[in-house]
Amino acid sequence: MEQQGERRVDAEPGSSRAPGRRSPTARPCAALGAAGLAGLVLAGCASMPDSGEIRQVQASHGVDSQVRVFGVPPADKASPAEIVDGFLEAMTSDDPQLDTARKYLTEDAAKNWKPGSAVTVLSAGLDRYPVPGEKEPEQPRWKVTGKKLATVDERSAYQPETGGGRYEEYLQLVQVNKQWRIATPPSSLVLSESDFQRIYKPVNKYYFAGNTLVADPVYVRQRSDPDSRMDPTTQTVQSLLAGPSKWLGPVVTSSFPSGTALRDGTKSLSYDGQNTLRVPLNAKADNVAHPQCQKMAAQLLFTVKDLTASRLDRVELVGSDGKSSQCSVTGAAAAAIADRAQSPDHQYYVDKDARLVRMTLDVNSEDQQHQQKAEPAPGPLSTAAGFKVGSAAVAYDEKRAAVVSGDGHGLYVVNLTTAGAMPPPVLPSRSGKLTAPSWDARGDLWIADADPQGPVLWRVPGGSGTPQKVEVAGLGSGKITALKASSDGARIALLIEKEGSRKNLFIGRIERPEGARDGAMPAPVLVRELRPAAPQMAEVTAMSWAPRGRLLVVGRESGGVVQARYMLADGSMVAASLPGATGLSAIAASEDEGKPVVAFSGDDGIVWLPPGAQWRTVAAGGTAPVYPG
Repeated sequence: MEQQGERRVDAEPGSSRAPGRRSPTARPCAALGAAGLAGLVLAGCASMPDSGEIRQVQASHGVDSQVRVFGVPPADKASPAEIVDGFLEAMTSDDPQLDTARKYLTEDAAKNWKPGSAVTVLSAGLDRYPVPGEKEPEQPRWKVTGKKLATVDERSAYQPETGGGRYEEYLQLVQVNKQWRIATPPSSLVLSESDFQRIYKPVNKYYFAGNTLVADPVYVRQRSDPDSRMDPTTQTVQSLLAGPSKWLGPVVTSSFPSGTALRDGTKSLSYDGQNTLRVPLNAKADNVAHPQCQKMAAQLLFTVKDLTASRLDRVELVGSDGKSSQCSVTGAAAAAIADRAQSPDHQYYVDKDARLVRMTLDVNSEDQQHQQKAEPAPGPLSTAAGFKVGSAAVAYDEKRAAVVSGDGHGLYVVNLTTAGAMPPPVLPSRSGKLTAPSWDARGDLWIADADPQGPVLWRVPGGSGTPQKVEVAGLGSGKITALKASSDGARIALLIEKEGSRKNLFIGRIERPEGARDGAMPAPVLVRELRPAAPQMAEVTAMSWAPRGRLLVVGRESGGVVQARYMLADGSMVAASLPGATGLSAIAASEDEGKPVVAFSGDDGIVWLPPGAQWRTVAAGGTAPVYPG
């Protein structure tokens, strides 16, 4: 029989493993049901093989989508320790309503407990022990603690813990009909990092910053439960309609009228035979104008397409009567509405002669030798004798380039479509410590001066206006040593060094007050609410924005080696990492997922990474690789 506090683990239909349960002496476990991966289990758990004896195995961090974990109800006359252990295990089940976990609570506590409103993520499991010296031993209290890694708020947004904080709560036990039950459950769902990654998946919602769609990462449950609207697609659409995350909210807008929700009675959303997702909305969205309706549909299409690997060709919005079509958009129409950055024609880098050059790397081309041949960037840079380029950034339309002189004392903006003399510097620097510049899709240019006497972040409106100092709230005594504005112009990634310490990566929200781009005396643009973008890394060497609002980060975890990993913009880590990334000190990725990653290696110069292959050398002696942006 199933023992108190165990988790029952079932395989999904079609898998090769039958349902299993743990040994009475083993810790509750989860087993994989995927074909070819059967037998992989979690830490300290027992698996139920198809034959042979039950055995205990060590941890594996691999988690398969076919694992299903279920809580086990409390046993009759269970002790306080068994009730606490069983409840904590039941919280990690795949039941989105946590019905089994509620059976460990008193009737009032079960009715009022709302763990779905927030999640506390711990770096490891929970420690729990009885509180000693209680005056009323007939009502014992148990303390549960752990090291806090992050929280997920009521809008499903992930927030890393930066202060090394501890999670700590108390569970008060009482007797109900001679059975121990918990009267004070935790205020949120509490999960270890491995359980969180098994139960939840990251997805981007999309909102508008100006005319450009911006990715807003959130986490939703992976499991489907149509009766409670808990399938991932419906969860994500509900989260999109509820509005952006608190952090991104001040700089983006939603096209959906306030109060818009799914039509009453909508239990789940699904695709029809033409790969169309029909989304019925309530009366709040019935009377919107057609252009606004199409923007709403574009938000939905990008959001759901980002969530699923399946093909989605069209989104149709349905009125509150459940029948009338309000509007629809195809993928191509949504892309035009979203105003995303265009696919670049070239990659750029600084060659061994300190010239800005460009090349074309096509991952599908068989003529690798021809496509890797670099040519000087056109315009004044190709004819300016003696001018040495230290770093560069190219506008998204590839018509202008911003370059920092080799001595770091001047920022120049040059035209790449016409010849002529080198223009005067847009921004001089007495320190000679200008960072590499960065363009956003709005045409603004960003650069920092790491002057020890007064580090400054600068913005050049339109790439040609008067440079403006930008206040960075929370920067303190830190200095910006590298930066990269997001293509949507709503966020900026900053590599910050504080008092000679290691460099850490932060993301700031770019706030542009109304009128910030108009007139001779625009309102100031601000960067606010810096948050860690790679908290798992002890030091970051280089970074680039990558497709779907992600960051590609080169850095080192504590005690580890240098590696390149994809990170979500909220600071949570994506599993994908690049092979053989040691030795890289600069990296560039394009918004176009079809373009290869390009990097600088101190040993090999400019290198690139074809799909499914190892790094290949492009140009020995080259430095500072960039894509437009």
